[in-house]
Amino acid sequence: MSETRLQLTKKIFIKGQIELLTGMHIGGSSLGLSIGGADKVVVRNPLTNLPYIPGSSLKGKMRSLLEKSHGLIVPKQNDNKEWVGKLCENPDEDIVQLFGFAADVAKSRATYAPTRLTVRDCILVNIDELAESDHTDMYCTEVKTEVSIDRLTSAANPRNFERVPAGARFKLDLVLDIYNVDEDTDDTDATNGDPRARRFVKLLREGLQLIEDDYLGGQGSRGYGQVRFVIDSVSKRTAEDYRNDNMEKTPSQYKGLFSPFTREGSQ
Repeated sequence: MSETRLQLTKKIFIKGQIELLTGMHIGGSSLGLSIGGADKVVVRNPLTNLPYIPGSSLKGKMRSLLEKSHGLIVPKQNDNKEWVGKLCENPDEDIVQLFGFAADVAKSRATYAPTRLTVRDCILVNIDELAESDHTDMYCTEVKTEVSIDRLTSAANPRNFERVPAGARFKLDLVLDIYNVDEDTDDTDATNGDPRARRFVKLLREGLQLIEDDYLGGQGSRGYGQVRFVIDSVSKRTAEDYRNDNMEKTPSQYKGLFSPFTREGSQ
């Protein structure tokens, strides 16, 4: 019986933008704040001082929503009143194959599966528009004051949240690694016959749609973090391209799956 070796066959590049429909708060360090600043600040690049969306925040939110959507949140100690708030670790699940294992889990289970999805940090695009705006309070951001009321004393407790304002746009850059085992026709979904590679891409599309109908960052239940994704290109580069020093990317067969996120298709 011949040995099946794991081989990278291609990389799929999904590029576009994230548009903020409401102000977004992804928290950063509050150390060294000056008087008059916000109580809760956003994460910023320490070299440019520009707000950005960490790849870990986008990837984590997408995985969390997909696990909920696919029913992978299990009851805690057989008690349906509380659920385990940790990542799914079942290696047979496509979501786990796509997003990866935690290092300690892979080691303890003696199971390894390469993480397919890479999510780059999302860099602010329309810098000048925000920096020169008369309606921002801090560099490229706004400060929103919220007041919580003590239910017993009626005392007001104001808090200032720094937010990246609605209208900000960030670069979206996703990279999906496809291996030979992902394109194996023997590994198909019994429901629709899709090989795992296509199922990965469809999970990405589903994850983006879930985030659009949810929120990104904190304080989402109070209106923060509503976003829209715009996909500009879906391209690929094969392992053979890398070996032959062919740096030109070609359109991917999966481009049509992201038609809901084209600029023409955006609502």
